[in-house]
Amino acid sequence: IGEGDEVITAPNSFLATAGSVISAGATPVFADVRDDYNIDPSKIEEAVTEKTKAIIPVHLTGRPADMKAVLDIAKQHGLYVIEDAAQSVGASYNGKKAGSFGIAGCFSFHPLKTLNAYGDGGAITTSDAALYERLMKIRNHGLKNRDECEFWGYNSRLDNLQAAILNVKLKHLDKWNRRKREMAALYRERLQGISGIISVPSDAPGEEAVYHTFIIRCENRDELQRHLLKQGIETKVHYPIPIHLQKAAAALGYKEGDFPNAERLAKTILSLPIYPELSNDEIETVCNEIRAFYTSR
Repeated sequence: IGEGDEVITAPNSFLATAGSVISAGATPVFADVRDDYNIDPSKIEEAVTEKTKAIIPVHLTGRPADMKAVLDIAKQHGLYVIEDAAQSVGASYNGKKAGSFGIAGCFSFHPLKTLNAYGDGGAITTSDAALYERLMKIRNHGLKNRDECEFWGYNSRLDNLQAAILNVKLKHLDKWNRRKREMAALYRERLQGISGIISVPSDAPGEEAVYHTFIIRCENRDELQRHLLKQGIETKVHYPIPIHLQKAAAALGYKEGDFPNAERLAKTILSLPIYPELSNDEIETVCNEIRAFYTSR
């Protein structure tokens, strides 16, 4: 995949998803998303051209994309599927783990991820032997051995210290993911019936999300965020500006209104605190403050 090729992905991800396509010399082509924040397969179908080479579904928030539909489209058009599984380590879809559907799955070990290093890091999963062999060289300058370089590569090796930390944490991943699912269930229960909350996330049949983020949709989002911060509750927006509206993406030719659902969601989404060490009492406090905010209005 390189110059002249197109890769279809979602416009509401972190910038790195589209940035990887640009780095390869190809052009990212966006397809709008569903209300679950994941790419809409029907919009993928509309975006396929003779230049399309791959699809990058993003398992945003730790919730798997509709991989059956994505894979069906890819098979029909002879396209690669490369999963952006950065937020979804441990998530599954119809009993199969995120990162195991396409030719490759890309994971992040950023310090804020559930499986996190003490610095940046990541991993690629693949069941393709030829790709595996190439990746092993790409990450090490393209070296075949100490003295022979087959092609230009990168210095992209995970250092031993980060790997050692991740090996320890990996043993706790399932426990941490179970805890986050428990917290998500408690959030759903406590936020139910609050006027001003548009929606809260839940699993669809066949999904097991891991809730890297717990994103609600709400009215008066910015005011609510300021209210919570005054109470010592930090929240974030993932992400306030869709990729196609970023200055860096201007040359792609998109404009406001091209992906209305992604743009609509960006104005109402709010990520609430969720991490394994968060207590049930703290979740109760967050929900009580949200309820107090909307009651006061």
